[in-house]
Amino acid sequence: MKFLLVLSALAAVAMGKSLKFIPNFEMNSPEMVYYINHVAKTTWKAGHNFVGVPVSSIKRLCGSRKTPEHLRPETLIHKEPLFVPDSFDSRDQWKNCPTIGEVRDQGACGSCWAFGAVEAMSDRICIHSQGKVNAHISAEDLTTCCGQCGNGCDGGFPPEAWSYWKSTGLVTGGQYNSKQGCQPYKVASCSHHVNGTKPPCTGEGPTPRCSRTCEPNYKVSYKADKHFGKTHYSISSSVIQIQTEIMTNGPVEAAFTVYADFPTYKSGVYQHESGGELGGHAIRILGWGTENGTPYWLVANSWNPDWGDKGYFKILRGQNECGIEGEIVAGLPRL
Repeated sequence: MKFLLVLSALAAVAMGKSLKFIPNFEMNSPEMVYYINHVAKTTWKAGHNFVGVPVSSIKRLCGSRKTPEHLRPETLIHKEPLFVPDSFDSRDQWKNCPTIGEVRDQGACGSCWAFGAVEAMSDRICIHSQGKVNAHISAEDLTTCCGQCGNGCDGGFPPEAWSYWKSTGLVTGGQYNSKQGCQPYKVASCSHHVNGTKPPCTGEGPTPRCSRTCEPNYKVSYKADKHFGKTHYSISSSVIQIQTEIMTNGPVEAAFTVYADFPTYKSGVYQHESGGELGGHAIRILGWGTENGTPYWLVANSWNPDWGDKGYFKILRGQNECGIEGEIVAGLPRL
């Protein structure tokens, strides 16, 4: 059957069909990787990540829920600039802000909705304070304490994370086992790739309990450590609007549909080529560019630096690939 699918794919490519052929290979299968790398004539390369990890565990990592209309914040419309550069990287633009260049690890928990938010919030606190305030906003605090956001490790709504930052505030906290900040992340890091040094991302542990206290040796109280947002809003799916927001205010949180081929990403500009839908995933967009004539968004994932292209990936820009341009949320810090 798989051999027939490969033949069908070859025939579709040879005939130059206008409808994109999407074969439904099993995730991480040799057939899927071979098809992407040798048949699809696409813009990216695949490899064997998440080896031995059940599909159910990968689906759990995709914890971004589709936002109902009544939860979508007001859309901010920018005056479009006279000039938008061909490429932009927030890491280069704001070199004095270390969080922009960090790739976090959500572990075996569907807290991507929280990670995409706290990563961008941390960046924006530094950017808008002109480097005077560096706050590593806690994914632990947001994942475990925001009841309005959803269900912690079982998924949540990105816009509600930004709303919570504005109304309730969030403390600081480093990555797992870091002992940094008020509330470091409590879900263990795990391998989202082949031959990882960490245990595989399996299991479906419960969301850690909300604790409104800081680490025992942290010298600031939970209440005093809070950082707040001043505004939160949506950005339209217009490429220029998204670019203007990033250039003006810093990285944004976005959500997209993950298909079975995405976890195999290694390099290049991703676009869906094979496999069915696994779920929604929230990430942080920090820039854009063009690779071999293909426009892309530059994205930081939260599956640790060993996954993909050192923890990052590129995805097709301008075609709302997998819905990447349809659910952009952000906000400004209260300083």
